[in-house]
Amino acid sequence: MGDYFFSIFPNKNFLDLQLYQYGWEQCAPLHSFGPSVRNHYLFHYVISGQGFLNAGSEDGTTRHYTLGPGQGFLICPGQVNLYSAHGTDPWKYVWLEFDGLRVREYLDQAGLSSLQPIFQAENSGLGDALRDQMLYITGHSEASPLHLIGHLCLFLDQLVQSSATRHAAQASNLRDFYIQEAVVYMEQNYQRENLTVEEIAGACKLGRSYFSKIFRESMGCPPQEFLIRLRLSRATELMKISSATIGGISASCGYPNQLHFSRAFKKRYGLSPRQWRDQNKYPQKTT
Repeated sequence: MGDYFFSIFPNKNFLDLQLYQYGWEQCAPLHSFGPSVRNHYLFHYVISGQGFLNAGSEDGTTRHYTLGPGQGFLICPGQVNLYSAHGTDPWKYVWLEFDGLRVREYLDQAGLSSLQPIFQAENSGLGDALRDQMLYITGHSEASPLHLIGHLCLFLDQLVQSSATRHAAQASNLRDFYIQEAVVYMEQNYQRENLTVEEIAGACKLGRSYFSKIFRESMGCPPQEFLIRLRLSRATELMKISSATIGGISASCGYPNQLHFSRAFKKRYGLSPRQWRDQNKYPQKTT
């Protein structure tokens, strides 16, 4: 059995970026993980040794990759994957599990996706800087949640800046202002069942079709899907920290019909709301 360290992030009250687990492992020869499916994004950076990744893709095929030092690989939510260490030169890697409403946008900038999961730095210096940022997080598990989220931001920035497949950044413009206005409006009104894309577009003084087009281009998903993610993310926060019923939580997050809420939740997280709560609810303090 190899040497390893991992830690669970103690605070999950962040929406744009969220850190779940992180650690490193010196794997034993042929050590493998999977086949499995993740609920969040998982990124590994190979420090030494070699290994293999089998990653499913949206078109139903499985792609096979061989990786070595200085490379990394991304596993996306819902993607079937299996990865294993080399038989005579097993890898050591550091990993972060993260998610958030803006994560897809940053990964797109880095040129990483389920169809292109392999990270390669433009040069070894940039790769070392990315590795060091990840090791900093794993080495500071006692730091405050805000401190670790700050370094998660630095990690994502380094991932984008160092990636050989990154996309050129577009200058900020009026379109970005409209998208930010829309996101803020949704954050302030997501509890209302009757919140519509037309209303959100109107709040930005834009037509529905044009608004939907620029939102999808900027955020990687339609505004309605973003709203669903926002509502479900808020629901997970409440299920962890409150004693409210599932029905009460669904109603407070814009789902007065609990059945509709349960279907949307299971599609997003792979578990029913009750199952997810049983696995993730914070223990209640007793006096």
